[in-house]
Amino acid sequence: MKKATGITCAFLDVGDVLLTDGWDHLARKQAAKHFKLEWAEMEARHQLTFEVFEVGRLTLEGYLNLVVFYKKRSFTRNQFRQFMFAQSKPFPEMIDLVIQLKQNLGLKIVIVSNESREMNAFRSSKFGLDKLSDCFISSSFVHMRKPDVEIYQLALDLAQVWPENAIFIDNTPMFIQIAESLGIQGILHTDCKSTRAKLSHLGLKAE
Repeated sequence: MKKATGITCAFLDVGDVLLTDGWDHLARKQAAKHFKLEWAEMEARHQLTFEVFEVGRLTLEGYLNLVVFYKKRSFTRNQFRQFMFAQSKPFPEMIDLVIQLKQNLGLKIVIVSNESREMNAFRSSKFGLDKLSDCFISSSFVHMRKPDVEIYQLALDLAQVWPENAIFIDNTPMFIQIAESLGIQGILHTDCKSTRAKLSHLGLKAE
């Protein structure tokens, strides 16, 4: 791997950065209300399964079997899946910013996300993330998830970039701290305007 100067690669999270979270606490609560499920029981079952679900050791069908369809329901699996997928919405300004980083500055774009395989495939195709990124490292593909430091090291290895030549944009402080412990420049994302300003401060004026 040839060492370069300056930032050449951007690692990005998906949930609450490029898109809304695919299946977060709020989405699950809305699903429980919509389908008239017992929220506490559904959430307890989710908490017991979500880690193996996100690292690809449990399929979406298996997850639904354990969390929702462990008893007879008045709705179908397809109806529930469609509701799950419908919770995903894009943040167009952030997607445009990443396009600018790629096209105007020539940065390599690598997505590093904790997501189930089926949710990842839907969101990537629906919102064009597969065309936006040069490499997609999903927890369900590599069987490890943030905050595991190994997923950061894998991202560096696959991107063929030195830590000092990379930035990591994520909305979770702990995940940023881990990136910084490896020598990667971290940007804690709260909104597009502040992230753009932080990039500019690093000399990455995307416009």
